[in-house]
Amino acid sequence: MAHTGAKSGTTNGVSDPKKDVSGTKNGLNKNLIILHFTVFVWGFTGILGQLISISAVNLVWYRVLIASLSLFLYFKFNKTAFKLSLNTALKLVFTGALVGGHWVLFFASIKLSTVPVTLVCLSSITLFTAIFEPLINKKRISKMEIVAGVFIIIGIILIFKFETQYTKGIIAGLISAVLASLFSIINGRQVKHHEAPVIAFYELSGAFLWITLYLLATGGTSIFVIPKAADLGYLFLLGTVCTSLAYVAGVSVMRELSAFRVALITNLEPVYGIIMAFLFFGDMNKMSVGFWVGSVIILSTIFLFPVAQKKVAKRRNR
Repeated sequence: MAHTGAKSGTTNGVSDPKKDVSGTKNGLNKNLIILHFTVFVWGFTGILGQLISISAVNLVWYRVLIASLSLFLYFKFNKTAFKLSLNTALKLVFTGALVGGHWVLFFASIKLSTVPVTLVCLSSITLFTAIFEPLINKKRISKMEIVAGVFIIIGIILIFKFETQYTKGIIAGLISAVLASLFSIINGRQVKHHEAPVIAFYELSGAFLWITLYLLATGGTSIFVIPKAADLGYLFLLGTVCTSLAYVAGVSVMRELSAFRVALITNLEPVYGIIMAFLFFGDMNKMSVGFWVGSVIILSTIFLFPVAQKKVAKRRNR
C-alpha cells in the first residue's frame, strides 16, 4: 500500500536529525519516569513480603497466580491477541522458572534477614548484569560497568561482614539477584519482538507452573496453604499492582533502555524499600554501622555512575 505525504520527522523523504534526536530523548525520558515509578512499586513488595504470614514459596505461588489471571482477564476484556509460536512460548515459560526462583529467594531472604538487608543485596544485580549482558549479547565488556559492580560488591561484603546473623538471608538475596539479572537480559531481547504484556503473561504463567510442580514434588497437595483473611488483601495488591502492572512496565522500558541501565536504576529499590521499612517496621534501628557504610557505597555508586559515564563520553567525543 502506497504512503502519501512525508513521514513524521522527515522532509521530502530525508530524515530530520533534530526531530529524530528530540523524539528519542522524549521516549527515553518517558521510559525513565515509568522505570522509576516501577522501581518504587517494587520497593513496596518487600513490605508486603514481611506483612504476609505464609511461607516464601506459597507467597510467590499466589503472587504469580493472581498476576497471570489478571493479565489473562486484561487480554480478554481488551480482545488482545496473545498467542505465540510454540518455540517462543516455551522459551518464555522456561524464563518463568528464573522469575519464580528470583521471587522465592527474594521473599525467603526477607524472612531470613530484614527488608533493608535483602534490598541492598539485590543491588548486586548491577555487577551480574555488567558481566552477563556482554557475554549473552556478544558485546564488549564495559570497564566502567565492571568497576561500578565491584564497588557495589565491596558494599555488600561490608554488610555481610557486620551482619553475620543474616548469612542465609544474604546468600538467598545474592542468588535472587543473579536470577533477576539473567531474566532481565533475556527480556531485553524478547521485548524487541513481542509486546511486554504478552511476555509478562507467559513468564508469570511459567513461574506459576514451575512453582506448582515444585510444591507437588516436595509435599503433595497438603503443602498448598490457604491464606488467612488478613493476607488476602496484601496478596491481591502484590499480584496485581506490584506484579502484573509493574512487571509489564519493567519489561516495556527495555525497548529503549539497556539491561545494565535498567539494573542500575533498579538499585534505587533499596532507597525506597528501606525508607518504607523504617516507616512500617522501624527496621533501621536493627542495622549496624557496617550495614550503613556498605549501603552508602552501593547507593553512591548508583548515583555517580551516570555522571562518570557522561564525562567519559564527552572526553571521547573531543
